[in-house]
Amino acid sequence: MESKSILMGKYEVGRLLGQGTFAKVYLAKNLKSGQTVAIKVFDKERVFKAGLTEQIKLEISVMKMVNHPNIIELYEVMATKKKIYFVIEYAKGGELFQKIAKGGKVKEEIAHKYFRQLIDAVDFCHSRGIYHRDLKLENLLLDEEDNLKVTDFGLSALIRSDQQDELLHTTCGTPAYVAPEVLSKNGYDGAKTDIWSCGVILFVLVAGYLPFHDSNLMEMYKKIQQGEFKCPFWFSSRLKKLLRKILDPNPLTRLTVEGIKGMSWYRKGFDRDQISKETKIKETVTGVKKDKRERMRVASMNAFDIISLSSGFDLSGFFVEKENKNEIWFTTRQPISLLVARLEELGKKLKLRVRKKENGVVKMVARNGGRNGVVEIDAEIFQIGASNYMVEIKKLNGDTLEYQKMLKEEIRPGLKDIVWTWQGDDLVQ
Repeated sequence: MESKSILMGKYEVGRLLGQGTFAKVYLAKNLKSGQTVAIKVFDKERVFKAGLTEQIKLEISVMKMVNHPNIIELYEVMATKKKIYFVIEYAKGGELFQKIAKGGKVKEEIAHKYFRQLIDAVDFCHSRGIYHRDLKLENLLLDEEDNLKVTDFGLSALIRSDQQDELLHTTCGTPAYVAPEVLSKNGYDGAKTDIWSCGVILFVLVAGYLPFHDSNLMEMYKKIQQGEFKCPFWFSSRLKKLLRKILDPNPLTRLTVEGIKGMSWYRKGFDRDQISKETKIKETVTGVKKDKRERMRVASMNAFDIISLSSGFDLSGFFVEKENKNEIWFTTRQPISLLVARLEELGKKLKLRVRKKENGVVKMVARNGGRNGVVEIDAEIFQIGASNYMVEIKKLNGDTLEYQKMLKEEIRPGLKDIVWTWQGDDLVQ
């Protein structure tokens, strides 16, 4: 890419910001809005050869799900025959790692601010069944107001809610930040390993060096497995107590997010009104308060089943020839009982016969035949993470034009107040 080149008539692309094994990141400007963005560029051939197609799909799915002030936002995905482009939020302050590298360490008050923002972002991800699995200073950026931004969800995982042991089994992460249980072959809790990495980050922020370090990798792993680290003398007693409880080699006794929020070092500077306000906001956004009437059993989506969650993130055309489909998907944070009630209400409004099935399917059938037979529609509900759902609306029978008109004029407008994001918009626009 040449300096100041124009990408797809939409972005003026400037200097190189960074480079990894499979991608380069450039500074760019949206020509229409003037907004400064970053563009992450993947080479398709390298992605295919490395077998990373599903990983990129997953990263897009995850980034679209995690809309949070302390997480880098994914604005748009584009592609050419040779490249894939992620248009993402630009963090002007750069890597937190560089700040530590230059200054050596930060004061506890500064670390306290960053750590609280990190825990808020991690808690938000976990509430959606998303685990980062590679939290480290290099993946924490700063915006122009010095607020922390989590990035790089390339190794993230989505847990299926029906997975019996709810454990991850892939060894990943950066050695110095990895939790001891990840080194074993018995599986691990993604939430607990993220918490461990947060503890390592907190230690480095205030100490200026890693808690577990050794020139011999196996020796370093031994220290990690034994939780063998020593806090420097300038750490406050409350910080030492918090770190010992986070960097606990036993995941069963390691602090949870709620446990961290209850520790005195974390809570300093909070007032009770602010805590109450933040709790109410979280419950509203994440749907923590669940409807007790939920009874309908629904299937759970594997992370790799989720290609994207809105039309702007449909990757099917990036990797394979796009087929003519009769499906559209939407995601929602509403409880199952309300979701099913709204689908039934919509079906009756459309004068369709509505039937519920135990496996999470709401079937809607027209009472009269159309040009190509009776229109028959299935709305199948899938669970994503703890409290989010994806609904696939699919035509099983009948005339395609009638079905698409129904989608455009009745179904989409009728559900707009409960929909979070749509995918397959090309079918209804």
